[in-house]
Amino acid sequence: MAPVSFEPIGVVHSPFEEASGMPIQPASAAGVTGHVEIYARYEAGLRDLAGFSHVLVVAHLHRARAGDLELVPFLDDEPRGVFATRAPSRPNPIGLSALRLLGIDGNRLHVAGVDLLDGTPVLDLKPYVPEFDAIAADRIGWYEGKLGAILSARSDGRQSVD
Repeated sequence: MAPVSFEPIGVVHSPFEEASGMPIQPASAAGVTGHVEIYARYEAGLRDLAGFSHVLVVAHLHRARAGDLELVPFLDDEPRGVFATRAPSRPNPIGLSALRLLGIDGNRLHVAGVDLLDGTPVLDLKPYVPEFDAIAADRIGWYEGKLGAILSARSDGRQSVD
């Protein structure tokens, strides 16, 4: 199979210069604002996006360290299979963040709930649609009983090259 490659469509601007101490999910980033700068040649693709309250940002986690297939994720102290985690260190360091869309000014999306490092390359944007994206789960694996810690959880830098 041929290698897969992507070209960024933009970049995240956030208050986080390093992974250590930053929120690990948008749920733990309440009140954290930033913006997503979309490169000029993709600006026309932003048409009609302002009508949505949230946007899914697909990003290349460019400063995540090379991923092992087993790791100790945030919110836990036991090794887990990488595909059973939301850890940034993975074979393909792709992140997905559901961010509140505060407004659009030209090629800049003003967003809240930012859990991405400053300078993170953006690969794609998709509107968040609850009927498509919010699925009632009847089990959440090892996360059961650990989600209460998410609001105060912060990265300790263990999965970045910082």
